[in-house]
Amino acid sequence: MLIEFSVGNYRSFKEQVTFSMVAANLVAKDKKLDENNIFEIDDDLKLLKSAAIYGANASGKSNLATALGFMRWFMINSSKETQSTEKIGIERFKLSTETEDKPSFFEIVFLINGKRYRYGFEATIEKVVSEWLFDVPKIKETRLFERKLNKISVSKRFKADGIQQKTRHNALFLSVSAQFNVRIAQKILDWLTNRVALISTLNDIGYRGYTVSCLMDNENKDEIFQLLKKLDLGFSDVKVEESEITADSLPKELPDELKNLILKNVEGKLSSVQTIHQKFDGKGSLVSTEIFNLDEQESEGTKKVFALAGPLVDTLKNSKVLIVDEFDARIHPLISRAIVELFNSNETNPNNAQLIFMTHDTNLLNNKLFRRDQIWFTEKNRYGATDLYSLAEYNVSNDASFESDYIQGRYGAIPYIGNLNHLINFHG
Repeated sequence: MLIEFSVGNYRSFKEQVTFSMVAANLVAKDKKLDENNIFEIDDDLKLLKSAAIYGANASGKSNLATALGFMRWFMINSSKETQSTEKIGIERFKLSTETEDKPSFFEIVFLINGKRYRYGFEATIEKVVSEWLFDVPKIKETRLFERKLNKISVSKRFKADGIQQKTRHNALFLSVSAQFNVRIAQKILDWLTNRVALISTLNDIGYRGYTVSCLMDNENKDEIFQLLKKLDLGFSDVKVEESEITADSLPKELPDELKNLILKNVEGKLSSVQTIHQKFDGKGSLVSTEIFNLDEQESEGTKKVFALAGPLVDTLKNSKVLIVDEFDARIHPLISRAIVELFNSNETNPNNAQLIFMTHDTNLLNNKLFRRDQIWFTEKNRYGATDLYSLAEYNVSNDASFESDYIQGRYGAIPYIGNLNHLINFHG
């Protein structure tokens, strides 16, 4: 389970933002929201099942997902995917002279098998400046390891003595420890690899392939099909067919040189998705079915929902964390709402999976769908840095119209558009 994620510049709290899935101490308008939308870890900790992040274009919503994606990749791969001379892929904040040369700060708090961990690091493009890992075995937080440049202090429980000398300046000690079979490090990276997924719905290729593989392997096939059917996409069945990769099977718009390169270097089979539609006669009687090619004959929205279906079902069934950027792109608001409701329900989400998404869809800003602590906003301040804050920080009633108030600018995080009346000179 994800608890919190923080990102910023060199421990400067005015330059840091923290996103939290910890339920605030508030009472929602409808008691069902409290019963369904949150779940209890212990007497002191309750977590949210879903959260939505709103903000104007270029306000930093996607940057939050990008930062978490980089942190996840660097934790998993820094010991094996980088060389000693390589730069670290830090994206520095360039709009402040105070922070432009300072390390970037990343920290994540999470639960694995009921135990809380807090892990983080600071890094420049040249080196890891600091790194730390704490856990809470009982009540008080205890240190598993702590790093200051090349000096790494390790507790006996972490069982990683001797690995300090094997850790490069541009690699994380946690990542190196996992490579050398340190059990706690392996457990954390396994959680990141297999239990946390980040996807951008502007690019369907990666997770669409996951949905296809599930259908081919009969993994979650029935649940995926039922989800697609209940979302009313207009087809009655889905089939996946495999064929040998030939010049004719590749997209027609590809240049011949690229086709030849693919045929030369790629081995295996090509998967195509077909949707089955019912065909009726003039009297409205069903007479047959028609096969459509998903890529060529279905809408962009249908292709997106198909691609999302596999990750959604997998996340719900296996109590994972799914983070979706541009959640509302190319799908109907009612489908977006239906997906959120799948997570905000004890019936369809009994394993307490978590959904976090970035969106512009104000139809979801509804006090019957979300508690106030499930709604977050990003806004650029006057210095170009992102502020991140929750609706729970505002003194508003639970029955307020969240959508109307947001559009009117009460919570900020909207574009302030200037007067466009004289934008074009028609008399020049």
